[in-house]
Amino acid sequence: MAAPGALLVMGVSGSGKSTVGALLASELGWKFYDADDYHPEENRKKMGKGIPLNDQDRIPWLCNLHDILLRDVASGQHVVLACSALKKMYRDILTQGKDGAALKCEESGKEAERAEMQLLVVHLSGSFEVISGRLLKRKGHFMPSELLQSQFETLEPPAAPENFIQISVDKNVSEIIAKIMETLKMK
Repeated sequence: MAAPGALLVMGVSGSGKSTVGALLASELGWKFYDADDYHPEENRKKMGKGIPLNDQDRIPWLCNLHDILLRDVASGQHVVLACSALKKMYRDILTQGKDGAALKCEESGKEAERAEMQLLVVHLSGSFEVISGRLLKRKGHFMPSELLQSQFETLEPPAAPENFIQISVDKNVSEIIAKIMETLKMK
């Protein structure tokens, strides 16, 4: 497999996606996107009220992220995306766009722009106890800690044939970054 054009740093809320993704992008000299910055206001309000998002809430958001990733990768820019991407279907939408979803994204334009991109999925995994402890210390985020259980219930960890690595959040950030860099050198 060719080196990925994009890295997806995924996991439940509080797993460290944004921190790892931003540091990794800086280390690699790649562009960084935090998927949370692209949630529509309706999604933020819903989560803020303690209501978990459903597929209908997430699919348009994921389609938008796919279009952003594809635009950058098609122009030769390498990208790191921090996104929960809890279900395989969500990761399929990120790589394949509308063809990756049962509910279709809007047409995004030319055929070439709908091609599948190479993506390495970095799954930051940890126990409910460890991650909930982190969430309780987090301030000013729209995602309340009460929704963590729903994220664990929704989570479909990556599996073959997905191109992924799984890294425990019990490691420190520098160890996580080193493991990802080591994996990239082998691609």
